[in-house]
Amino acid sequence: MRERETGRLLVVDDNRVNRLLLGRALEKEGHTVVFAENGREALETLRARPVDLVLLDIEMPEMNGYQVLEALAGDTRLRDIPVVMMSAVEEIDSVARCVEMGAEDYLFKPVNAVLLRARITASLEKKRLRDQQRELFRKFATAEVAEELLVSGFALGGKHVEATVMFSDIRSFTGIVASQPPEETIELLNSYYTLMFDAIGGQGGIVNQMIGDGLMAVFGAPLPRPDHRERAVRAALDMLDLVEVFGREQAAQGKTAIRIGIGIASGPVIAGFTGTERRVTYTCVGDTVNRAARLEEHTKVARCPILVDEHTRAGLGAAIAVEEQGEVALRGTARPVRIHAVRPGPRPG
Repeated sequence: MRERETGRLLVVDDNRVNRLLLGRALEKEGHTVVFAENGREALETLRARPVDLVLLDIEMPEMNGYQVLEALAGDTRLRDIPVVMMSAVEEIDSVARCVEMGAEDYLFKPVNAVLLRARITASLEKKRLRDQQRELFRKFATAEVAEELLVSGFALGGKHVEATVMFSDIRSFTGIVASQPPEETIELLNSYYTLMFDAIGGQGGIVNQMIGDGLMAVFGAPLPRPDHRERAVRAALDMLDLVEVFGREQAAQGKTAIRIGIGIASGPVIAGFTGTERRVTYTCVGDTVNRAARLEEHTKVARCPILVDEHTRAGLGAAIAVEEQGEVALRGTARPVRIHAVRPGPRPG
């Protein structure tokens, strides 16, 4: 038989006697209990420490139970915490209102101990499953995409957003693969992606596509970031730094050092979840995405490790060294594109 779920419970009630007696009973069941005497204090507690379940009174001074439910629903960090209402208000309208506002359950005072135990156990089990779901999402997606999934669900579709798209790949990778055992190639890719993910994630970007030695990253979606252009370029500079250090370590071990090329473009994209109900991925499409891919290809011709388009250049601060390369007819583009080379040098703070 499975052991009963225990957790960290917050008891919110303006009646001190009720709080203390209920707390004592819950602690005897193995729960950790904290208290709040009104809704305002409850929200402060929830924002300061992790809580698995809230037992919430309705009629309280300063901020009542309804207002607490409304505040929880509007806070992405708190809205998944289950709430069980406990009230002397024995009205169906009150019960319905609380459930509609997100309460897990509603118990009338004086609370029946057996019923309360059952409600707490069920609510904690749901919370545990939701936490497991969140962790599972994060194994297959970035934290930003995971949160978008948890908030919006798996609805397929997209929306127009302003973002910056990055493409990167390893130079002469086919030759590297042919010159070494398969296990060394996989180890090389794993090390490479570990470094690239850290540089991109450190600037708030997400890697949403990996194909062999190439990757695609997005800055400014799904979470909007006003400085997405500069963040992308900062990430690219960090990627070059990491690859340089990694290359020296590879060479010291008698292995092949790698070089990379990075193309960055900014502008409108269509971003969202694509696929089927069985398999979904978050991605971006549009001219901006195509332009970034073509810029990455052109780094081989221009012999520059980082190329950006005009729109990206306009969002960069003076601390980033940029050289105009003129207009270039990129493959697949209708008109010539004005491009700029980003040179490693003094880094922005």
